[in-house]
Amino acid sequence: MSKQIIATTSAPAAIGTYSQAVKAGNTVYLSGQIGLDPATMQMVEGFEAQTVRVFENLKAVAEAAGGSLADAVKLNIYLTDLANFAKVNEVMARYFSEPYPARAAVGVKELPRGAVVEADAILVIG
Repeated sequence: MSKQIIATTSAPAAIGTYSQAVKAGNTVYLSGQIGLDPATMQMVEGFEAQTVRVFENLKAVAEAAGGSLADAVKLNIYLTDLANFAKVNEVMARYFSEPYPARAAVGVKELPRGAVVEADAILVIG
């Protein structure tokens, strides 16, 4: 099975030794996204704004891979403050409908660039 590297300028460029996503067969592995604005590569301000930006970034990469967030089967969400869990659910409801993907939400000490939320996803397309 071959793998295809997915890249789009509609999401932030990788800031390390990784790809925005890798497609293997009909499975797409989306790297973690933080609240970076792809146009400026600057972090947006505030928890809700960062969460929206995270899902917009994931959406852009999913679309570049030929899919959408509706193809997500698994999400991992990383929060620097688990008190924001309810807000994540609220924002997530704007991007996903039932049946929802499987999900984990993990509290972490810190994230790259001072982000307060990060998410990655696995899609199955087709």
